[in-house]
Amino acid sequence: MAVVYDEARKKKLRDEIYLKNRILVEGLAFDPGIFKNLDLGGKFIEYVNVMFAPDKHAHKSVEFPGCFLTPLGNYRTQIRWNQNSPVSLVYEDGQFNIRDNGKTVLEKIGFARRPDYYQRTTSDGTSMRTVAADNGHGSMFVSYSNECSLKDKGLDCLFCNINATKSIYGEAQGITWKTPRQIGETAAAGYREGFDHITISGGFISERREVEYYIDAAEAIQEYTGLEDFNGTGVIGAPLDFDIFAKYKEAGFKTIATNIEIWDEKMFDVICPGKSQICGGKKHWLAALEEEVKVFGKHRVRSTMVAGIEPKESLLEGLTCLIEQGILANPSQWNVNVGSPLEGHRTPVQDWHWEVFEKTVTLYRRQGVTWDELHDANAQNDYVHFDLFRLEEGVELK
Repeated sequence: MAVVYDEARKKKLRDEIYLKNRILVEGLAFDPGIFKNLDLGGKFIEYVNVMFAPDKHAHKSVEFPGCFLTPLGNYRTQIRWNQNSPVSLVYEDGQFNIRDNGKTVLEKIGFARRPDYYQRTTSDGTSMRTVAADNGHGSMFVSYSNECSLKDKGLDCLFCNINATKSIYGEAQGITWKTPRQIGETAAAGYREGFDHITISGGFISERREVEYYIDAAEAIQEYTGLEDFNGTGVIGAPLDFDIFAKYKEAGFKTIATNIEIWDEKMFDVICPGKSQICGGKKHWLAALEEEVKVFGKHRVRSTMVAGIEPKESLLEGLTCLIEQGILANPSQWNVNVGSPLEGHRTPVQDWHWEVFEKTVTLYRRQGVTWDELHDANAQNDYVHFDLFRLEEGVELK
């Protein structure tokens, strides 16, 4: 049953989401030493850089919290370290507060609890926290590979820092290639404590090797969880052979994701040179998404778009086109990460992103998208537009 908020509370929650959006755009300035006042890695979850590092500065000698929780709505907010941000995280009088240009705007923020499986290891001694990240709201995220072969070809996506993340944090946090057995054992541990969705993703590898690996991983998850339907999402590149899609579905994946990233065709070629040159270009990616909808069904296909690189009009055109086709297009706010080819640039201002998020929510609601569909198809459910969607739909999470 949907929750009906009174207008005063709804406004306060919406204002909190708006501030979250600002914090994600600007990042947070803080002294890393403040986390000695937090039971990080014990009671509270730490961020494990399994695929992308969200910060503007490297910090391999110290770990940061996975996210903080806003006081009123408990909205999960990723911590993105930016020492030049006007927004800061401080520890004072025994509590953590958020300041904006020196003024306290959030008091007594909380932090997400660490799942039990983070304390465990697989049968070969691998820490489960490096196999599958807790992405919140019951979602586990596996990056089977923390590197992308496009680097060797000089064809990296310009916004991506997967290879830089491996160089900085791979050895420090013990992150390596994941085996299907490690994934199966970790998924089983997570599902036993209440997780109900798992995404498998990774860097660019050969098409044939990718599908074989995903099938092996799915079989391992089914074996160790005992679930035929494990509610999994496979994140893949646009294959040359569209018959591959049926193999993913037969393997047990409930949803599939093929991330087009950029809508403008010329910008797609420049920003995503590997996806353009190796995977047939934008038209081929669109054809792949259309075929995925035929195989998996409406609202069981997701495509992430990097929000903030191309003009807003182009981005919104792409979001509208995809969502109207039954594809859950997701405008992921561009965060200029450490080590990416576009390091030193910045994402658009907060209101630019806010308008995109509001219009995305309108498109979802117009097409009858449900929260369960968004949850099942996405790697994480704490994007700003998901918070807005839940607020408008009256969906409260435990």
